[in-house]
Amino acid sequence: MSSLRIGSLELRSPVVLAPMAGITNVAFRTLCRELETERAGSTSGLYVCEMVTARALVERQPATLHMTTFGPTETPRSLQLYTVDPDTTYAAAKMIVDENIADHIDMNFGCPVPKVTRKGGGAALPYKRTLFGRIVAAAVKATEGTDVPVTVKFRVGIDAEHHTHLDAGRIAAGEGAAAVALHARTASQRYSGTADWNEIARLKEHVTDVPVLGNGDIFAAEDAARMMEQTGCDGVVVGRGCLGRPWLFAELSAALNGKPQPTPPNLGEVATIIRRHAELLADHHGEDKGLRELRKHVSWYLRGFPAGSELRVAMALVSKLTELDDLLVQLDPTIPFPKDAEGPRGRQGSPGTVALPEGWLDDPDDCLVPAGADLMHSGG
Repeated sequence: MSSLRIGSLELRSPVVLAPMAGITNVAFRTLCRELETERAGSTSGLYVCEMVTARALVERQPATLHMTTFGPTETPRSLQLYTVDPDTTYAAAKMIVDENIADHIDMNFGCPVPKVTRKGGGAALPYKRTLFGRIVAAAVKATEGTDVPVTVKFRVGIDAEHHTHLDAGRIAAGEGAAAVALHARTASQRYSGTADWNEIARLKEHVTDVPVLGNGDIFAAEDAARMMEQTGCDGVVVGRGCLGRPWLFAELSAALNGKPQPTPPNLGEVATIIRRHAELLADHHGEDKGLRELRKHVSWYLRGFPAGSELRVAMALVSKLTELDDLLVQLDPTIPFPKDAEGPRGRQGSPGTVALPEGWLDDPDDCLVPAGADLMHSGG
């Protein structure tokens, strides 16, 4: 059986759900776990909540605290921090430990969004090697003597001329991170093109004392198996591939543990999953906001199915559970899962120049904390 150990956490499956803003809340994570249990017999991987800004957490902003909601039986509870400042990082990690908020802390140094990188955060920050190391060290120090491991996720670098992942992996492991994860694209690529899995293999060769996880272009169970075989990585991180397919983790678990693949759901089963997702979102956000949150998921769920444009539009405007029920019964439950529903999902975007603070590339050893980079809202 393929497994993964991250510090004190022993996972039966080496599959991690990547944090995604507005997606990986407690409703979606609960749904993924339920479907993995139903279709694969157990919940075995790691499901990470939406990214939380360290400063907002320490300041106890209500919206941020709401994002740290975990299910009553959810274990391990995994939380991702966005941070740029060692002092705030320490305070946030200490708060997580002291108040028993989560069992695992992941740190985000991979966000390529211009509003983040132009202030020196996200995928821009690992270029500042010393500052990056101090931030990781602060989180590790705050969790010393506990069973809460700290992991770090980053990209290949800023662009083709400024790769940072090998240094980032070495520094993070040296400062006590329990694992590192690489999205095999640069910030300038954003989500476009193809992830370069060769860089995951290079990182795995470079970092030998902690697990190395690979991320990028895992859209089917065979992709995960192929990544692990080609790169030697210890686990996989799945993001956009599970949009509209929360049952993907059951398929991944089966593939990586040599078990038969569960049969993909037909349209009737997908309708039941949509209804359950809506119910969980309504529980978390209230019915009005929960159903508005569901709307973006509908097109992903119905991708490739012959549902009709009028019905799709109506489902994208739904605001009540009763309205949703009336629409779901109009779907033909016998239609099998379509082959053309597979492949890339979510935002692709196009490559571009990375927005950076003036003079950012001048000195990689500069330790000055980026001004205003920690003011962004949680979630991205």
